[in-house]
Amino acid sequence: MNVNYKIACYLSAIFALSACNQSVSQGTKTTESTEKPCEPELDLSPEKLDRFGITNKEYLSAASKRALQWKYVENDWYRVFNEMKPLKGDLAYEEGVVRRDPSAMIKADGLYHVWYSKSVGKTDGFSGDVEKDKVFPWDRCTIWHATSEDGWTWKEDEEAAIPLGEKGTYDDRSVFTVEVMVWDGMYYLCYQTIKSPYNVRTKNEVGLAWSKSPNGPWEKSKEPILKPADNGIWKGEEQNRFSVEKKGDFDSHKVHDPCILPYNGKFYLYYKGEQMGEEILYGGRQIRHGVAVADNPKGPYEKSNYNPISNSGHEICVWPVDGGIASLITTDGPERNTFQWSPDGINFEIRAAVKGANMPHAIGLNRTIEVSKDNPTAIFDWGLSHVYNSWHYQSIMRFDSYRKTSHVAQGAITPKGEKKKDEQTDN
Repeated sequence: MNVNYKIACYLSAIFALSACNQSVSQGTKTTESTEKPCEPELDLSPEKLDRFGITNKEYLSAASKRALQWKYVENDWYRVFNEMKPLKGDLAYEEGVVRRDPSAMIKADGLYHVWYSKSVGKTDGFSGDVEKDKVFPWDRCTIWHATSEDGWTWKEDEEAAIPLGEKGTYDDRSVFTVEVMVWDGMYYLCYQTIKSPYNVRTKNEVGLAWSKSPNGPWEKSKEPILKPADNGIWKGEEQNRFSVEKKGDFDSHKVHDPCILPYNGKFYLYYKGEQMGEEILYGGRQIRHGVAVADNPKGPYEKSNYNPISNSGHEICVWPVDGGIASLITTDGPERNTFQWSPDGINFEIRAAVKGANMPHAIGLNRTIEVSKDNPTAIFDWGLSHVYNSWHYQSIMRFDSYRKTSHVAQGAITPKGEKKKDEQTDN
């Protein structure tokens, strides 16, 4: 089958076209479906045609057909991010120190709380002795905790909240990229773990810790709560992560960026999957998200049969809204820089694109902000993110954004007759 044809069908599916009935290849033998492929049912109402500037419905380009099939053409989800701003106190940039991947913020005892990865020293990469060197900025990290009264000036604890495990345990090399969940009077931290040695074929896992207080002490799970799929096959013995005989599931190499949300009486652990032999594929790195579900915060977690649940993305950024789960998909893949929403926590559809300028990286949501059906992205009014001051050192900064539902000049009247309070005008 023609590759361009398959891509056109795939793009159409992104914007909710009806399913394509494509030929199925079985070795060298190909069988064709008797149904017509990629035949969407188009809304050709005068109102829809006029809105999209289509004056001749007899001549519709592929782009026009996709536009006529968009399910969501309102802008309630659209956000514009401002430039990030530096924090004060202990979370201000510090030369020689890595602080990155902030968790969501919660509030307890009148203070904002955040957890994050912290390490010191430059990154050496994989060219030296991986037993002694620091191969990534997130290598040799521990998880730290800081508090703030105003979200600007932060006080860091004197010791790590989550230290490394004893030598030989699954978390003896690095613990990093943490998220927090509060449930039934308990605090839960889920995070990535690495067991030494850290080479390019190392398969990281996910750990969990819990406490009755955001200040600890924390009890850690003795075993990982989530592992990569075990159905890929490396090719040869050389440390080459792109050389595989069988790639396996979408998460056959790594499970990253865990985040647990209580939902529908269960606990949904969202995570990023990296596949063995990961490719640069149609829109950047071949990164997708998955979910595992448990009846108890401590597990056991069972991966959904519907994984992967995204075609794109990088760091997990999810929040509950309107009876479902929303997700901001960033960085990688053909659906990057989109807000998506699922009515069941598994089946996500695009709700809006997001302006890419100033996009935060590794977002720490502000879970103290309430969201609603009328303003589903209010949680992005402000929060935390890390920035790369250099490849060696990162720091945590504060982001903010505003909702934009119309395009007007300063002082002009919006389409609805007045300027909304949560918007800015164009100059």
